Parts: sequence; structure tokens; C-alpha cells
Amino acid sequence: MTRKARNGALSQSGAGPEAAACDRNFDVVVVGGGTAGIGVTASLLRRRPSLRIAIVEPGDRHYYQPAWTLVGGGAYDIGKTVRPMASVIPEGAAWIQARADGFSPESNLVHLADGGSVGYAHLVVCPGLRLAWERIEGLEDTLGKNGVTSNYSFDLAPYTWSLVKALKDGKAIFTQPPMPIKCAGAPQKAMYLSCDHWRRQGVLGRVGVEFNSAAPVLFGVAAFVPPLMEYVARYHANLVFHSNLVKVDGPGRIAYFDIRREDGSTERTAKSFDMLHVTPPQMPVDFVRNSPLADAGGWCEVDHETLRHSRYGNIFSLGDICSAPNAKTAAAVRKQIVVVAENLLALRDGREMPTFYDGYGSCPLTVEKGKVVLAEFGFGGKLLPTFPLDPAVPRYLAWLLKAKFLPWFYWHGFLRGREWFARPTDTR
Repeated sequence: MTRKARNGALSQSGAGPEAAACDRNFDVVVVGGGTAGIGVTASLLRRRPSLRIAIVEPGDRHYYQPAWTLVGGGAYDIGKTVRPMASVIPEGAAWIQARADGFSPESNLVHLADGGSVGYAHLVVCPGLRLAWERIEGLEDTLGKNGVTSNYSFDLAPYTWSLVKALKDGKAIFTQPPMPIKCAGAPQKAMYLSCDHWRRQGVLGRVGVEFNSAAPVLFGVAAFVPPLMEYVARYHANLVFHSNLVKVDGPGRIAYFDIRREDGSTERTAKSFDMLHVTPPQMPVDFVRNSPLADAGGWCEVDHETLRHSRYGNIFSLGDICSAPNAKTAAAVRKQIVVVAENLLALRDGREMPTFYDGYGSCPLTVEKGKVVLAEFGFGGKLLPTFPLDPAVPRYLAWLLKAKFLPWFYWHGFLRGREWFARPTDTR
């Protein structure tokens, strides 16, 4: 294992057992160096710089994933969505560049894949989720070729745009698997941006567009369905609900769907395609799913309002892996960070937890290049708009927020502990 750190924190390779005994115990261990992990670490250190915090993260690159849909629509440079992990580790935090492999919560230990372990007084679990490409038969063998792509991959989002530009006629299919998934609006955003390009190029009438979703509705918050349906009609897209992609024959360009009928039976249907945009099934990472921290579904079990673990009082979780029933988006993480940081520090001080999560999530639905429906909502689909405007109206200002401001703020504010408009509405 190689451990890297910044701002004077320990940086060693191959440290012996004596060193391990003295430097592998921290006030807070954060598992995961994605949006949630870097953001909550920065937030904790801004509030309390004296904390000894370690981030357990094996990857050497950090991604701004919300822009990958824009990349697939030809509206963003993929190179601007990635930076070296070392450049985003907050000052004062140690970076343990290793894979987490399990937990012993009774002993306050995180186990690492290299056989080592890290001790903590408090633990924050936020490693994200796993894209289960292998659950669709034949998919892995054809990704990135034969017209099969996905904006859920850094390597594939540019291929999406290549396919969109090249397609002048034929059949384009977009898929959405069963929930939960990261950014539930992303599958249809890929469709809208593709259709908008074909419309502008004058070829939309020659492209048959189909959206196959395992869900029963287009979007889970009813208030946003009418404006989205207007764009579905504008783009002449065919919606097929209760339809789940299960197999892909890339060379033959055939996609197979299991479609659930009203009587509960399932019928397998083969559909030809010239372009297939796949949203992969998604599931908890194995080292959480198979650990004592997991709920029945494999997610890290938390109280939905405090984000504290339901059974282990010194553990918190946020981001895609936590069991709270919110939309799994970076916008949700933005609010969850404040909840976790303030509640964790309150417990360290022997105080009552002061902050409660309202379920906030946001999905900027890019319905065309230059317009976004800014869907913001909380638990139960309650609308939680940030701005005093009708959130169901597609707006250019929301596009500027999505395509210009938010990427800039992510790198220069969010990952440095800036918390503009981040406080949950439910503080009690």
C-alpha cells in the first residue's frame, strides 16, 4: 500500500508495524474519495482544522461526473471533468491510497485490501455505488463499439457524441434500469440532447427514437412530468415503460428487453438499433453490501434525517451508498455534507445532533442545448426550489447554472468546503 498526504501529514510507502501502530488511528476516517468523501472532509476541516482525518481511496483520478451527460451531447470537454486525486485532497487530510475491504465496527477498524487496517473514532462511509455492467448479458463485450455507449463512463461519454454526430437515419434506443441509480434523470437527458442535435441538423424525422425504462413513469416527481412530456412529443420519441434491457448482441445490433405486462408476466422482446445508449444496473459496492453496516438491500444503513448509522453511533454515511431514500445526485451530497459535518462534530463534543436532512436532491434536466428544467425536491417528492421561479419551466439561466457555474464551483468551491446554499431547510 502507498499512503500519500498533503500539508505535512504522513506520507510513507511500506511502513512497518511500529509506524502502523502509531499513525493508522485517526479522529475521522472517510471511506471514498469521490464527491461525498472529498466534500465532507473539506467541510469538517474548515469547521475544525485540528481534526486528524484520513481518506481511504484507491483511485488516482477524481471526476466531475455530472458533466458527462453534457459531454455526450457535445456541450462539454471531457478533459475538464477529471483531475489528479492528489490535487483535490483537502489540506490537512491524509490520503491512504488503498481499497477498503470491510469493517469491524465493534473494534472501530476499516480493513484494507492489502491486509492492513485503519482505526477511527468516527467513520464516514461514502464510497459511492457500483456500475454492474455485467448484469446485462453481452454488454461488456460491445461497449464502446457497434454503436453501444453510455454517458455513465468517462471513457464512453465522448463515444456517445461521436455516435450522435454520425447518425443521420436509423434507430436510437436509450435505456433506464430499475432504481436506484445515480441521477435518475440522466438516461433521458442523454435522449433529449441527442434529439436536439438531430433536430438542429434536420435529420430528426429520419431517426426513430425510443426510451425503454424499467420504471412505470417518466420521472418520479409528478410536477416535472408535463414539461418533459412536451419535449418527448417535440422529439417524436416512443416511451416504453416496464422495459428492462437484459442482453445485447453488439455485432448483430440487437437489444433484448424483458417487458412486464399488466398481468405481471414478462415477455422478452428483441429490438434492432443503430445507436444504443445504456444506463447500467447499479448496486452497493461489495465491501459495504457484505459488511455489518449494510441494510437488507446492501446499502449503508442510516437514520434518514441525521445520516447517522442506525446501529453504530459513531458512524455516518452519505452519498450514493447511504440508505436514505433521496435522489442519488451530487446536489443531494451538497446538503448531506452539512448534516454529517455538524452532527458528527456535535457528537464529538457531547452535544445533541443539531441538523436534519430534508431529502433534498436536484436533477437539472437538460431538455435541449441551452435549456434546463431545474428539478429540486426532497423526501416524498416535496418541491424544494432554490430560486423563486417556477421550477417546471425550462430556462436558459438553469442551463448556465448546469453547464457553466456548477462545474466551476465544484472545483473551486465545493471541494474546498464552500457551502453556498447548502444548508438543509429542516434544522428544527
